[in-house]
Amino acid sequence: MKTFHNEAEQGQIAQTVLMPGDPLRAKYIAEHYLEDAVCYNQVRGMNGYTGYYKGCRVSVQGSGMGIPSMGIYAYELYEYYQVENIIRIGTAGALHKDIKLGDLILAMGCCTNSNFAAQYHLPGMFAPIADFQLLEAAVCQARENNIPFHVGNVFSSDVFYEDQKGEKGTWAKMGVLVQEMETLSLYCTAARASKHALSMLTAGSSIHSGDALTNEQREKNLDHMIRSALDLAVSV
Repeated sequence: MKTFHNEAEQGQIAQTVLMPGDPLRAKYIAEHYLEDAVCYNQVRGMNGYTGYYKGCRVSVQGSGMGIPSMGIYAYELYEYYQVENIIRIGTAGALHKDIKLGDLILAMGCCTNSNFAAQYHLPGMFAPIADFQLLEAAVCQARENNIPFHVGNVFSSDVFYEDQKGEKGTWAKMGVLVQEMETLSLYCTAARASKHALSMLTAGSSIHSGDALTNEQREKNLDHMIRSALDLAVSV
């Protein structure tokens, strides 16, 4: 069954999907990491591919930028294409002083300024968290591969250019590690569908130094994250 945003036929998408925000990064991953990759979606330029990594069938698809966009694609993958696991792989801005450029962040939980979860009409505030099985496996892989990593809360924001400068930095006093823009809707959508999700993020910039990864550094550090996510995908 095709959807408004995905032209894939049933059976074309694997049970585990890696989701970078950038659809061109999905294309890059398919071309450089997967064998026998086939494109299943190009609606709105949101590239999706299925191929094989270490003999296991894996899909990779862009999510677009922001909470609503991720919410749309995650919902359709879980509800219409029987996807069981979505692993977000993206970049984030470091909020906590201990996060260094290039570090891997595994999002155990997610704070937000979004009203996305209000749609569930709960008598309180929902706390979105990662799937423990995926999180535990990702931690083990990072340790085995000697990849610097942090596990904790992230801040999923509706705003990139904030009106009150420095406001996002206040989250650091509560131990929040980084800011990004998609994890909230992924974790909420996974919970509602009784499916599994994990956000794996690379710190690409920092509010403390104003520094950012160069293109060369970004390629190297994103490779660590991509390979970790692919190894995770074949283990679940």
